[in-house]
Amino acid sequence: MNEEDIDILKKVTLLGILNKKPDESLSDVQAMLVDTGMYTMKEAKQIFKMLKEEKSLVNGELSVKGITEAKAAEEMFKQ
Repeated sequence: MNEEDIDILKKVTLLGILNKKPDESLSDVQAMLVDTGMYTMKEAKQIFKMLKEEKSLVNGELSVKGITEAKAAEEMFKQ
């Protein structure tokens, strides 16, 4: 994966987490995104790890930074 691919995958992942239902876990979101064929489970785990390292994902929830990034991604994809 190149840097541009990683950036897009992060944005889509943040959107998936932002839009998850209250009864869904991060594992559910991860599995759903893998099922779309967007990436493999190994790649999904790498993306989730990056989001945690960047503090976009903290204690299984989006941080303020993560929410801001997810909403920016949402606007980008709407265009």
